[in-house]
Amino acid sequence: MSLMRSLNRALSATTGLQVRKAAPVAPPRPKKTAAKPGKRPTPVYRCPAPVDLATDRLLREPVFIMSPVRSGSTLLRMLLNAHSRFHSPHELHIRRLEVDFGSRLSQRAMSALDLERGDLEHLLWDRVMHRELVRSGKDFIVEKTPSNAFVYRRIRDCWPDARFVFLLRHPVSIARSWHEGDPDKRTFDEAAADALRYMRAVDNARKGITGGHTLRYEDITAGPEKEMRRLCAFLDVDFEPSMLDYGRKDDTQVVKGLGDWRDKIRTGQVQSGRALPAEDEIPAILRPMCEAWGYTS
Repeated sequence: MSLMRSLNRALSATTGLQVRKAAPVAPPRPKKTAAKPGKRPTPVYRCPAPVDLATDRLLREPVFIMSPVRSGSTLLRMLLNAHSRFHSPHELHIRRLEVDFGSRLSQRAMSALDLERGDLEHLLWDRVMHRELVRSGKDFIVEKTPSNAFVYRRIRDCWPDARFVFLLRHPVSIARSWHEGDPDKRTFDEAAADALRYMRAVDNARKGITGGHTLRYEDITAGPEKEMRRLCAFLDVDFEPSMLDYGRKDDTQVVKGLGDWRDKIRTGQVQSGRALPAEDEIPAILRPMCEAWGYTS
């Protein structure tokens, strides 16, 4: 008789218990971690996007202002919003609106309709903007979110009939304004480096889109009527003098955190711009862009 059997007989007689060989313990399963924000799969965006304007888009000839941060885009959209035919709401950030499939079956169903995830997102973007336009009662919508420049190709493909306005400003003035907007958050050097990303994106968009119209913030503040007449001609509408007194038309369009909301823009009229930086005030990091945009002698 084995030692284990003898031991169990004695234990059973005295305690009612027995010794058993322990079963092997399976290793613990790794815990599932939630996906980090911003780490979703890249949307299926087909380029060129298959768009039938008659059935896939409600908007007609939307206008997109491509500009860096702190370049006067809020002023420009307020001027356009004061026109009887243009509605320009606060920044919409439509490119951050995403859709997802709830199941493989829903994905298969949409694929059978020739709709991939990117196509569905385009439908959503168009519907949101069209809703806003219909509520305004006007003819055309103007969207000016600065980060749109990073996805200009997708916006161009989403709306093949879109019109593009490029707004430039002296790069040093942009960096200073970006720094002054929140000096505790970013130093001037950090503001310059961050704003430069937007400048490069706008520059790429200018090179990648044909037929756009370029404005300079300094020209708007120096001669707003002249620049608005030029812009209206590009957009094929009549200039309206009331554009220059935008504050009388609508004072509800300034929303904190969605573009400029400070006192200068709230005056309702175009104010003088700051003096241009001197040549020796241009930091090395911004000099190439100053040269590319014609802000150096």
